[in-house]
Amino acid sequence: MSIDVLAIPQQPTRWQQFKDTHLFHSFSRDRVAMVSFSIFVLYLLLALFAPLLAPFDPYDPAMIDIMDSEIPPLWQEGDVDERFWLGTDAQGRDMLSTILYGTRTSLMIGLCAVALQMLLGIMIGLSAGYFGGKIDSFLMRVADIQLSFSTLMVAIVVLAIFQASFGAELYADLAVIMLILVIGIAEWPQYARTVRASVLAEKHKEYVDAARVMGFKSSRIMWRHILPNTLSPILVISTVQVANAIISEASLSFLGLGMPVSQPSLGSLISSGFEYIFSGSWWITVIPAVVLVVLVLVMNLLGDWLRDVLNPKLYKG
Repeated sequence: MSIDVLAIPQQPTRWQQFKDTHLFHSFSRDRVAMVSFSIFVLYLLLALFAPLLAPFDPYDPAMIDIMDSEIPPLWQEGDVDERFWLGTDAQGRDMLSTILYGTRTSLMIGLCAVALQMLLGIMIGLSAGYFGGKIDSFLMRVADIQLSFSTLMVAIVVLAIFQASFGAELYADLAVIMLILVIGIAEWPQYARTVRASVLAEKHKEYVDAARVMGFKSSRIMWRHILPNTLSPILVISTVQVANAIISEASLSFLGLGMPVSQPSLGSLISSGFEYIFSGSWWITVIPAVVLVVLVLVMNLLGDWLRDVLNPKLYKG
C-alpha cells in the first residue's frame, strides 16, 4: 500500500505561523507602527555599526583639530567644510560621528537599564504574587517607598555623592555602569506591580494547580508556567521604559551628572552645545536634540501600538 506524500499536510514554518498571528496582522495594517519600527531598527543599525559608518573617531585625539571647531553644516552659508556634513562642535569633533557614537551610548544605557529593571521587577513581582502573605506585603511596601521618589531625584543624589566622593576621573570611567545601575534600580517597581497583578490572576488557574499536583517546585512553576503568561504587559512596559531611560540619561547628562563631554551621548552633546546656541552655532545642540526627540517619539508610538494590540478591549483595528 503506497502512501501519497502530497496528501500528508506539511508543518507550517515558524515564519508562516508568525504571519498568521494577530500581532503581525495588526502590524501590517498600521502604517504608524511600521514607520516607527523601521526608524527604530535604523537607529539600532546605525548605533551598532557606528565604528564602521562614522567618518571620524570622536575618541581619537589625532582626528580632532580645535581649528575645525564650530564649522556649520553643508547646507549652511559660510565657511563650510565638505568633510563635515553636519558640521563640527566646539571641540572640533565631526557632528555626524559624535551623533552616531552618542546614539550608540544612549541606546546601550537605555536597553541595559531596562533589562536590569525587568530582571529585578520580575523576580520581586513573581515572589510577591505567588507566595503572598507577609512576603507580598513587605515587597509591595518597598515598592511604594521606591515609587514615592522621583527617578531623576534619586539619580541626581546618588550620582552627585559618587562624583563628589570618588572624583570626576573615576566617575568618567564608570559613568555608563553608574547610569545603568541608577536608572535600572530606580524603576523596577513598574515591573514588579504589573507582574504581581498578573501572577495573582494566574496562580489559581487549573494549569498551575496541575503543576503543583505533579510535584513541580515553586521556582519552576513561577518561571516556566506563570511567567510566560505575563509577558504581554511586560513587553509594553519595556518599550516605553526604554524611551524613559534614554530621556533620564539625557537629562542627567544635561545637568552634568551623566556622560562626560569626552564620551558622547545624545544628552552630553545637547549639554555641550547649549551655551553656543545663541552665538549662531545652533547645530551643536539642535541636531542631537532632533535625533533624541525622534528616537523617543518612535519608542512611545511603538509602545502605544503594542498596548492597543495586546489589549483586545482597546484595539479597534
